[in-house]
Amino acid sequence: MKALILVDIQNDFLPLAGSALPVPDGDAIIKVANAEMASGHYEVIVATQDWHPADHGSFASQHAGKKPGDVITLAGLPQVLWPDHCVQNTGGALFAAGLDTHRIHQVFPKGTDLSIDSYSGFYDNDHRQATGLGDFLRTKQVTDVAVLGLATDYCVKFTALDAVTLGFRTTLIRRGVRGVELRPGDCERAIEAMQQAGVIIQD
Repeated sequence: MKALILVDIQNDFLPLAGSALPVPDGDAIIKVANAEMASGHYEVIVATQDWHPADHGSFASQHAGKKPGDVITLAGLPQVLWPDHCVQNTGGALFAAGLDTHRIHQVFPKGTDLSIDSYSGFYDNDHRQATGLGDFLRTKQVTDVAVLGLATDYCVKFTALDAVTLGFRTTLIRRGVRGVELRPGDCERAIEAMQQAGVIIQD
């Protein structure tokens, strides 16, 4: 069984007016996502959704004197600080308006614990708590997953790496990802890391 994992295709990551954390050219992946969902290649389609409390510890606004891009220690881990984004029950947390959400079988919220961030769709950043995605895929007898979404260098990367670790044959759909690029080359480095871990890179 094959599954498609759509990672965080949400308004706050799109280059829209008022978006909190716009990923350059992030809206270009919506057509790719819709085409993949409609392709008939996948028996299971799931989506991850950043779903942060308003006072999440990864937000720069929660740390006096800090700004987005600064790095602190959160829950014992290095943590990049971000603008407030994908706050629960706000428009920024909603899926992109052009995304064919009716094709999605299950949504997995992440980043709901204010004390630790969760880039991966499978776990928080310290693997303390699972989102339930891995168990769901196993109950559906999924063996292969394809990953696309936002952003290449963070949530897509860690979702793909965890998928490999959990034993799924994992493919990154490269044309269906875009990155934040806090540092030039972050996306290429992320793709190299995924490839080295055993992720298949599909253009």
